[in-house]
Amino acid sequence: MSIDLTQIKKQTKQGLTELLNQAHLQQGDVLAVGLSTSEVRAEQIGEAPSMEIGRAVIKTIIETLRPLGIHLAVQGCQHLNRALVVERAVAKERGLEIVMVYPQIHAGGAGQIAAFENMDDPVEVEHIQAEAGMDIGDTSIGMQVKFVQVPVRTSIKEIGNAHTTYLRSRPKYIGGPRAKYEWDPFNKKSFANN
Repeated sequence: MSIDLTQIKKQTKQGLTELLNQAHLQQGDVLAVGLSTSEVRAEQIGEAPSMEIGRAVIKTIIETLRPLGIHLAVQGCQHLNRALVVERAVAKERGLEIVMVYPQIHAGGAGQIAAFENMDDPVEVEHIQAEAGMDIGDTSIGMQVKFVQVPVRTSIKEIGNAHTTYLRSRPKYIGGPRAKYEWDPFNKKSFANN
């Protein structure tokens, strides 16, 4: 099946932009990405990886995130226990344990290899708690996104032929019936009655 890389890049950029608009990420936050290039090609996950697609998708994501100061973590497949490629500086800043492994096409996948090619000083880490996630091809990235995960709806339901899912995170709500979840500056009148 022929894949239009221009269309893949366009869909990736559009889906990511819509996610960023809703996730309200800040400089220094991390976006976790799972990518099955096989699924993008309408094949079964892990069965027909494509470096062309991996490079197109990951480069598009990096080019969008870098100017914003948002970091990328690219999840590998189950053959690497879903380890993630991040910049060494991110691993150190977040206190993540670096593990010794390098991705290859059938262990880690094309997305991870593309991340190694496009990052300044890439390393693998076992886990991360990213502030948002983008799953291209049902790669199960929910475990990499901070609790509480919130689904994000975008106009991009597929990249190529791969189903997409987007997540953002929010802090947990705590407290009981007297708790408030929006800032409301204290009003002197309310204290006058107490």
